[in-house]
Amino acid sequence: MENVNLRDEDLRESFARSSGPGGQHVNKVSTAVTLTHLPSGLSVMVSDSRSQSMNRKIARERLAEKLKERLQARRLQARAATAKARRQKARRSPGEKRKLVEGKRRRSEIKKGRGRVSE
Repeated sequence: MENVNLRDEDLRESFARSSGPGGQHVNKVSTAVTLTHLPSGLSVMVSDSRSQSMNRKIARERLAEKLKERLQARRLQARAATAKARRQKARRSPGEKRKLVEGKRRRSEIKKGRGRVSE
């Protein structure tokens, strides 16, 4: 997969106090990082480390990974849509068409036999 380019002007960072292990440091310092990619609206919250700078780095990596996954999913959807359109436009072969019509004819005969029985 190609590398996603994250520009600083497209990102909004916010910091909050973390929770979990880390003791007084975690309770006093805002080490948790929330990183939001403004154009896509994707957001990542990281509080893995006691270090704010390490959490910022991890948040950027995770956000880039999310953007890559979203881009890949869109490409797969587009590819599936074109394949579906190609299948829908394909014409049936004469043999397939003959089988289809014969099946319909048989079904018609079955349904005609359901009528009222005359005395």
